[in-house]
Amino acid sequence: MEITFLGHAGIFFETRYGSVLCDPFFNPAFFASWFPFPSNEEVDRAKIAHPTYLYISHLHDDHFDEQFLREQVWKEAIVLLPDFPINVIERALRKLGFTKFIQTKNSEAIEVNGLRFMIMSMTAPNDGAIGDSGLMIDDGETRIFDQNDSRPIDLDRLTSFGPFDAHFVQYSGATWFPLAYQFPEKMIQVLGRKKRENQLARALRYVQEIGATFVIPSAGPPCFLDDDLFQFNDFDRDATNTFPDQTVFMEYMQANGMNNGYLMIPGSVATLSKEAFLVAHPLPEEQIQAIFKEKQGYLKAYKARQQPLINAQKAGWPRGQVDILSSLRDWFEPLLVQANLTCVGVNGRILLDFDTWGVVIDFQLRKVYAWNGEEWDYRYRLDPALVEYCILHHEEDWLNEIFLSFRFQAQRKGAYNEHVSNFFLCLSPERLQFVEDYYSKRSSVEHFWESDGYRIQRYCPHQKADLKRFGKIENGILTCALHGWQYELATGRCLTSEGHWLYAQPIDQEDAERDVAETTAEVHANDQSQFIRTKCKDCWYTPSELPEVGRKSLNGSTGTKSLKGTS
Repeated sequence: MEITFLGHAGIFFETRYGSVLCDPFFNPAFFASWFPFPSNEEVDRAKIAHPTYLYISHLHDDHFDEQFLREQVWKEAIVLLPDFPINVIERALRKLGFTKFIQTKNSEAIEVNGLRFMIMSMTAPNDGAIGDSGLMIDDGETRIFDQNDSRPIDLDRLTSFGPFDAHFVQYSGATWFPLAYQFPEKMIQVLGRKKRENQLARALRYVQEIGATFVIPSAGPPCFLDDDLFQFNDFDRDATNTFPDQTVFMEYMQANGMNNGYLMIPGSVATLSKEAFLVAHPLPEEQIQAIFKEKQGYLKAYKARQQPLINAQKAGWPRGQVDILSSLRDWFEPLLVQANLTCVGVNGRILLDFDTWGVVIDFQLRKVYAWNGEEWDYRYRLDPALVEYCILHHEEDWLNEIFLSFRFQAQRKGAYNEHVSNFFLCLSPERLQFVEDYYSKRSSVEHFWESDGYRIQRYCPHQKADLKRFGKIENGILTCALHGWQYELATGRCLTSEGHWLYAQPIDQEDAERDVAETTAEVHANDQSQFIRTKCKDCWYTPSELPEVGRKSLNGSTGTKSLKGTS
């Protein structure tokens, strides 16, 4: 087997039975925030343009490079699909012109024209973008496991495909925590150190458990070349930085008694056999070492080459093309009606802070409204242009667009709440229903309870006391015995303090709630807004589009060209 490393999680496998292209990433991702490290500008893209098979592990932009796949990969490639609860990858690739698919089943091996494949899929809401996966390939002579970002749990099933000759493993950060949070600097350092240690330890544990003969660090780290983000790079092996590079992990392996790590950079080609992993690099050894030992200088030069592209993409961000408040109200409020478990899980307000004004997403009232100084539980300070982009393109996963861009600052009151992040990655009825079903099946504790003809959220909005145990109802008023807070069941209004609401609905009106959602869908579908909206066949949010006047591409002319730009 011959293996060409493409950078980040991109790999090209060549066997006597055909080739497999995995997760190519060449164009900047997440609003020009992420670039492959080291640079893969010199990789021969023609070599990988006609694969027999194409594998996309999940739909994050650093794995699903839409522009490269659309423009440079032939559409005769047979796509190996992970077994996800929603077929988001197939839909996305069909839009790009791919028509040949093999739907795999989770952790079940298949044989196709001499090659044996197995894809292990992870399907919790926070696994990738509604799913993540890892690929195993057996060409009859050698076996590899491309783990990329996935975190498999059933290691017995995984290792049953082995023994593995090569293991491509992620070890570096891929999240905005804690760098995007407005914590004190000392706190960020403490959290960053802990996260870095956990990442390296987790990757090492996978390496030990899987037991491959050769181990190749991959799937990160990205590098940040925009001025606003440049400081996030790990220039000097900072123990508090969450983006260690390949050499750091290889040394970590060695410190733990494992000397089977191999470095590959973009353009490296390895010949894999049972006995050896022979790597030919595209650069002399001293130049490779300089990439890592003189990283800041290397990244400054890389940044200078990419600066025109960064500037063009940022200049193309939409400004003033949509009314953010009305658009989010149209889009989100019907979702909030549907999101019973999500709303109870968030149980508060999210503020989108645009500096001079803001929008509140209220999970207690299930409303979207302009901020007027109300208390918030979660706040995101960000450029409104990013939200405009997501509205124009009807992006149903804001984690994949806004949050992974690092182009925001976050604050929260209390601990991490997965319901918040999961809401932003499930911004369609189909996605939201998946996450609601997930919560319903996963939770051993009821989120609601029934009493006096009402279905009531179980935990008090004040300090999360269990109302099934501490709640007392008299004359339509629920009193939380733990702190004495009172709520009017007919309206959900808190009688003790302004701004706190309890979800309570008459049991015989649950069907009426669904009718409201359907009626709202009809209203939105007929809305003749003056602002451009993007239609989505899977979502009720489908107002009409404007004529092309006013919709601008990067160069300022009218048209429908992507506002993210091109490279």
